[in-house]
Parts: sequence; structure tokens; C-alpha cells
Amino acid sequence: MIEQSLPNLAITVADAQRALSYLRQEGLQSSPLILCAGFPSKGNIYLKMENLQPTGSFKIRAAQWAIHSYREQVDDQGVWTASAGNMGKALAYCAKLAQIPCTVIVPDDAPRGKVQAIQAFGAKIVSVPFSTYQQIQVNSQYPAVKGLFVHPFADPAVVTANATIALEILEQITDCDAIFLPYGGGGLTCGIAQMMKSIKPHIQIVACEVETATPLTSSLQAGKPVNTSYRASFISGMGAPFVFPQMWEWAQKLVDRTEVVRLTEVAEAIRLLAHDHHVIAEGAAAVSLAAAFKDSNKWERVVCLVTGGNINDDHLMTILKGNVPV
Repeated sequence: MIEQSLPNLAITVADAQRALSYLRQEGLQSSPLILCAGFPSKGNIYLKMENLQPTGSFKIRAAQWAIHSYREQVDDQGVWTASAGNMGKALAYCAKLAQIPCTVIVPDDAPRGKVQAIQAFGAKIVSVPFSTYQQIQVNSQYPAVKGLFVHPFADPAVVTANATIALEILEQITDCDAIFLPYGGGGLTCGIAQMMKSIKPHIQIVACEVETATPLTSSLQAGKPVNTSYRASFISGMGAPFVFPQMWEWAQKLVDRTEVVRLTEVAEAIRLLAHDHHVIAEGAAAVSLAAAFKDSNKWERVVCLVTGGNINDDHLMTILKGNVPV
């Protein structure tokens, strides 16, 4: 990894309120916050349904706010990002609305359905090996692609847009004990946690990882960034063999605890969401709910972020039949 200056990802409540006002002005509605059914527990588990947003994930907020924030920097080359699916899909959608070109670099194992959705919005796809894809996210560079790079998580506008979710949660529920967040790149955690710590500092931030990739859990236990093993699974869009250097300072400061779940537990959470709530969640989106089930007797009231619903059809069918995709 090359040495680089790290982006300033510090945001204020006013920053997030300004972003939320703009997003609502542009027609983005608050995602529902509903009580989870199906699993008996001591406390109540609430679901923040970002999978119901346009393009099927919370990333629509980041893409829309980033294009607006950086509009004066965008030339005829347009915008580009490096994304396994959801940020790419959201940026492609918003770029089409803004009538600017968009390129999305995807890892060669990106879910087929997500790649097709990105292309459907008119974006150009560039497929690269997974290791190259992660280095782009570390270095924010790929000379073969021109235009304005919108980092999928380590970007001030992206983090600010993510923080708008926290403002909505606090509008929808007066208080809670903890927020369970799937931890991938770290931008979602950075945005939501900064808002919660500013407004309701007692609310615990629980970062959720899956057994196939636990860099944050391992690094927090070691007290420093460490490399871990990584294995690809049906849970796309999160997981790496290391904590991204742009996010380590924020993660160790903002995360109160981590929870690691098994693939079988994630599949079970996806089935519950489908059967009891009639909604589709992708693997990364169900990680937070799977973690909350394990922790349910420790809290009175928690919120789980259901981040997206873009899952391959074959993976969903396998899970609904009671199996875990390989």
C-alpha cells in the first residue's frame, strides 16, 4: 500500500441536516423503521429498511449528495467509482438523472445481478481482479479511468449522506440502546456513529462482521490494524482481509463493540425478513439482524440497519429452501 494523505471525514450535525434537507427536496423519502417479528427476545429489535430505497440500498443517499456536492468539479468525463454493486448502481442511477457519464470498476466476482443493474442505468463497467479492486479503494487511483472519483465509503460527502440515516432514526424512535451496522468499508459506520455520538452519545455502536472476514474485530482486539483471512461468500459488498487505512482511526474511536456472525445465521435472518416481513434483503444487509439476534437479551431496544436488497436470484432461492449458497 502506498502512503497517502487521509481524507477528512469529520462531519457535524449541521452537515448531515443540510444533506438530509437536500435529499428530501429531491424526493428521497425516509425509509421505514419497523418492529421485527419472528424471534422472541427480551428486548425489541427495530429494522431500518434502507433496502426499500430507490436502487435498493442506502447508497442512493451518498451518490445523490456526492454528485450535488461536487457538481462544479465534474467535467465531460463524468464520475466513477469502485464498487461491488450498490454504490455503483446508485452512482450510475444518479449520473443518468444528472446526464453525466459514469464508469464503475467492479471486482471480477461481483454479483451478476448487480453488474447488470449498473449497466441498465447506462454506466460503463470495468472488471478487475479483486486485489486490484481493493487497491483502488485504498489508493483512490486507477489511471485507466478518467473523471471525478467518488469513493464508495472514504469520502466526506458519502459519510455525510450516511449520517442522514441516523437523523431519520432519531426522528422515528425517541431512544434506543444500540445500533447494529454491517461493517464493510467503514463509511456507513463512520457517518451514523458520528451523528449518534453527537446527539445521543449513550447509544452503543455495534459493528457487525461475518465469519469469512473479520478484519475490524481482529484489529480492535490487537489494538492495531492486522491482516486476516478473507473468503468470498454470498455476502457481497462487505469483507476484506484488512481494515481500510482511511477508516481505522474512525473505527477504533467510534465502534463500541463488534459482533461476528456465521453464514448460516445470515441466511436465517434473510429467511425471516422474507417470510415475516415480505421484504428481500441481501447478505450484507442481514448481517446486522443476525448479530442482533445473538445479542438480543443484552438490550431493551435496538435498531438494525437493513442496508440493501440486491441479492442474486439463485442465492435467494437457495436460502429460501433452507440452505446456504456456496
